[in-house]
Amino acid sequence: MRHLAPAAAAAAALAMLAACSEKPADSADGAIDVLATDDSCEVAAAEADAGTVTFTIKNEGSKVTEFYVYAEGNRVMGEVENITPGLTRELIVELPADSYETACKPGMIGDGIRADFTVTGESESLSDDEALQEAVDSYQRYVESQSAGLVEQTQLFADAVKAGDIQGAKALFPVARTYWERIEPVAEIFGDLDPRIDAREDDYPEGPADPAFTGFHKLEYDLWITGDVSASGPIADQLVADVAEIVELAAAEELSPLQLANGAKALLDEIASFKITGEEDRYSHTDLWDFAANLEGSEAAIASMRPVLDERDPDLVAALDEEFANAWAALEQHRDGDGWRFHDELAPEELQALSDAVNALGEQVSKVAAVVAE
Repeated sequence: MRHLAPAAAAAAALAMLAACSEKPADSADGAIDVLATDDSCEVAAAEADAGTVTFTIKNEGSKVTEFYVYAEGNRVMGEVENITPGLTRELIVELPADSYETACKPGMIGDGIRADFTVTGESESLSDDEALQEAVDSYQRYVESQSAGLVEQTQLFADAVKAGDIQGAKALFPVARTYWERIEPVAEIFGDLDPRIDAREDDYPEGPADPAFTGFHKLEYDLWITGDVSASGPIADQLVADVAEIVELAAAEELSPLQLANGAKALLDEIASFKITGEEDRYSHTDLWDFAANLEGSEAAIASMRPVLDERDPDLVAALDEEFANAWAALEQHRDGDGWRFHDELAPEELQALSDAVNALGEQVSKVAAVVAE
């Protein structure tokens, strides 16, 4: 549930500049072409054989868009964010036989322009490969460790809100979100629950006053904008309950190796779309905490696949190592004690340098899915 606020035109333009430097993807043999515009989503095929399915998405509209494949209950099987006008992006996703929906989201908002998509037949799972399954197991252990921290820190944050400790809650807000941002691709699988935790005011007709606006960013608004948390207790309690539910679901989820690869790229797209622009934590300006967490989460997903990548494409591993190091070096320039500088303290040229580093890393990470699907 992500989109750009109209008031952030300059920041959005910066994100577009970063995204547009990414090389367009060439449609591979057997790929399903998707033509996205501001009011249409033309998927060249409505069905596919079970197994690895590749979509090549071209945005011919004037708005940044996203492409999703949903299973029943809005479960996200795969997604590509931050497809700027004129850009072509590729999504490789593993789909067993079932009924799905495809969706383009012009403006990265709402339920999207949806169409039915059917997968039939049988196929060996990528997880039948022992090395890939070991990668999944390793990453799931990482998710479990971060989930424990998320539950603990969210409870501490909620307790501070309920106690009226505004300064304490402000200090805990970016810490709790760090755990969320590291594992966001797994959390976002559960499309009906994620918005309650992490949606922003843009997703609601009445903005901050909308009763449906809950979660981290509603509490962020109360803390930094109104400075009044006297009525925020129920929202804090709901956040704790929603986090507990999504952690339970994530623990039971059987991930595909491609979800690791796509998730690593999705976290970098999150940085380009919402952290560089300041859209994410627009009230607190703690976006660099989220930036670091997204980078850590992406690196953890790649690390879990390292043995497979070392064997299949050592040159790519070398490029990944170099670009992760470059991205961290760019971010470390803005460290402030145990945390980071606030987004509104950064000059445009500093944001551009961060954008360039993330974009260069994203170009290499975008190649991982194809290697995993070999």
